Amino acid sequence: MVATPIAATSRYIPPGTTHYYWVPTISNYLSPTRSELNAGTDLTGEIAAVSGFATSSDQQDTPDLGTRFVSKIPGRITADDSSITMYLSSTSSDVRTLLPRDTSGYVVILPEGDISGQKMDIFPVKVTGQPKARDVENPAQITIQFSITKIPAENVTIP
Repeated sequence: MVATPIAATSRYIPPGTTHYYWVPTISNYLSPTRSELNAGTDLTGEIAAVSGFATSSDQQDTPDLGTRFVSKIPGRITADDSSITMYLSSTSSDVRTLLPRDTSGYVVILPEGDISGQKMDIFPVKVTGQPKARDVENPAQITIQFSITKIPAENVTIP
């Protein structure tokens, strides 16, 4: 007997597909409503780069005297340092006013787009900084740095 193969994927690249929303308030971030998502701001068109927005579990050794093998168990869950780099405007009308330091809310990531029934990830966050790139040759950019404040809601169905 042969094992059943995993279903074939419909592959894609993030540009033109993935969306990032800033949503200031969600009553239950484990299950946001359509109106809460619609009240957010779509950051996608001004994003130059994204870093982090991932979780991982520590591994804890569990040795015992019965064997030389050291088994492991899952430990604490942590979130990577996370940021979104965006473009600055020559009029100062940009993300700086939307996301000043100490602003709390939610970064909602819709990997396959904002399509009802698809999956999204919701990261409760607080803005920790807004360092600006001081490059004299490239487009002006600002990096919005975030602390992940609660365990993210991952693979939530989009309403």
